[in-house]
Amino acid sequence: MHYAVELRAPGLAARVDEVVAWIWDRDLTTFLDALAADYRGWDGERGWQTNDRDLTVSAVFRSGGHVGPTWTLRPWPRAAGGWTASVTTWLEAGEQMASLAAHVRHFLTGEQQ
Repeated sequence: MHYAVELRAPGLAARVDEVVAWIWDRDLTTFLDALAADYRGWDGERGWQTNDRDLTVSAVFRSGGHVGPTWTLRPWPRAAGGWTASVTTWLEAGEQMASLAAHVRHFLTGEQQ
């Protein structure tokens, strides 16, 4: 599957037009669904990445019931002069995280929310 990923934050705009995700045993929707299901929290950091590592998502759980997924773009990770950009989005561990997971699933698979 090929798709574009864009990160935006104050003072930052980064885009990779050709992210490739091979759907093997664990795709992004499975990862986000697992984060949403663990709304009571977990210790440490959880992570997911595309096979080429041009898109990675890591997530931590913080007190107050918030999940912080950090979205990192790193196109051409082995190329000299490559770049990296990251944005963290803080979401409520329950409904907001479940909503994000549903929206990403709909985008990637066409399944209804």
